[in-house]
Amino acid sequence: NFANPDMVGHTGVEAAAIKAVEVVDECVGKAVDALLSVNGTMFICADHGNAEQLVDYETGEPYTAHTTNPVPFILVNYDKDYTLKEGGCLADIVPTLIETMGMEKPAEMTGQSLLIRK
Repeated sequence: NFANPDMVGHTGVEAAAIKAVEVVDECVGKAVDALLSVNGTMFICADHGNAEQLVDYETGEPYTAHTTNPVPFILVNYDKDYTLKEGGCLADIVPTLIETMGMEKPAEMTGQSLLIRK
């Protein structure tokens, strides 16, 4: 969990938010490199935005709350015949993970797998 951009985004300080995103980018890059060295698979996701919108578009004041803007859901080093559908929601994350593990989604889950064959 890389919470840096979220935590710093609550301050509304643009320079700090940029630095937080840069540090997380570097750390995620290192994690991906390590993952690829052992031929692993990784999902990268977020549950909400924050640091991508530091100004309230209506008032011009600092915007320090979580946003409902779309966030990335990235699949790293999975079967090259698959990609992810656009426009999913949080409820779709676990069903997607379950499918990558070759398991059946429990009937109680409302989300759908975002995996699609290319």
